[in-house]
Amino acid sequence: MALRVLCFRFQFRASSPRSFQFIMDLILLRHGKAENGNPEGDFARGLVEKGRAQARAAGAMLKAANRLPHLVLTSPVLRARQTADLFCEAAGIPGPMIQSWLACGMSASQAMSELYAFKDFESVMVVGHEPDFSQLIEWLLGCENGGVEMRKGTLACLQIQPPSQRGYLKWLIPSGLAE
Repeated sequence: MALRVLCFRFQFRASSPRSFQFIMDLILLRHGKAENGNPEGDFARGLVEKGRAQARAAGAMLKAANRLPHLVLTSPVLRARQTADLFCEAAGIPGPMIQSWLACGMSASQAMSELYAFKDFESVMVVGHEPDFSQLIEWLLGCENGGVEMRKGTLACLQIQPPSQRGYLKWLIPSGLAE
């Protein structure tokens, strides 16, 4: 009995070069103002009232602007978790998912690799720390010279294509404008 092998050759032409790429809006929210110290260490520093107000204001502003993320990820550090919880509560969306890679010291390339796992979401918020966020923005924009600063409670939105090192800054809103 002879074995027949049939080979099919498929060609698929995409309607545009971007058909297989996905684009995500990455919203960065730096944690709100936190207490200066805590006997249990830096990771145990909680938000002060101003930081809680910053988080609530960010949530209310994005809700009013109809720019809410589809998913919120947060650093496991207390002040970031509190910021994310208050943001979600004010925005009326489900609570955040804790991601260990968002803890202090995150690298930009690691962030992009990790964000690839969330490629099915059009809009993802991450709540975290400095200088991690400034370095991520600079890395994505190709301007790694210290020209970006994310103060406490600041929001930024970039259009990205994880895991690539490409990004487009859509907006950046200092916390004072959200209050």
